[in-house]
Amino acid sequence: MNSTPLWLSSLTLAAVGGWLAATMFAAPATSKEPRFPQLTMDQLDAKQKPLGEQIMKVSSVGIGGPYNPMIRSPVLGQRLFDLFYYLRWETSVPTKLNEFAILIIGRQWRSQVEWFAHAPLAAKAGLSPDIIAELKANKRPSKMAEDEAVVYDFVTELTTTKKVSDETYARAKKIFNDQQIVDLTALAGNYVMVAMLLAMAEETVPPDKQEPFKPGEP
Repeated sequence: MNSTPLWLSSLTLAAVGGWLAATMFAAPATSKEPRFPQLTMDQLDAKQKPLGEQIMKVSSVGIGGPYNPMIRSPVLGQRLFDLFYYLRWETSVPTKLNEFAILIIGRQWRSQVEWFAHAPLAAKAGLSPDIIAELKANKRPSKMAEDEAVVYDFVTELTTTKKVSDETYARAKKIFNDQQIVDLTALAGNYVMVAMLLAMAEETVPPDKQEPFKPGEP
């Protein structure tokens, strides 16, 4: 990506800023040394810098979050950046439902960073606070619209049973076209991978913020 339109820059600064702000200055939950100390642009080598420059075009806070570990593998990191970009800002799935799906994965993984970053984005996109609260409490939200219920059941079935039932698929086909079903599936898988990167790197929320999920909660 050699340039970013002005309108897209504003959108991405708001969206990615929320995501990356959650992790840019995050410290591990313990006092031990971080597994991946936060990199800065001046620390990047010749293979990493082109990716770092692309990240900086859509980020107001730098190369934090999953970008911090993945830039250690710059070829893979570039491929992932392109995928992230599509699945966040060019996907065929409506933003509210896209963010809902991300929260479903974040809740399954109890990913502090994913939830911290994406719950506000989901609310801004129009997802009901009641839905967000019930999902956070590890409950199937009770007052979902038809498209929201389809997203919840589709993503949950796929990630927990490793399949999508004929009934759920038929419901999805009434709401989404083929491209949207493929994009939704890829989004779910992508954010499992993001949760894995964050967990492996022991990323957490900023020191002055509370983690969304408390010890002992389901």
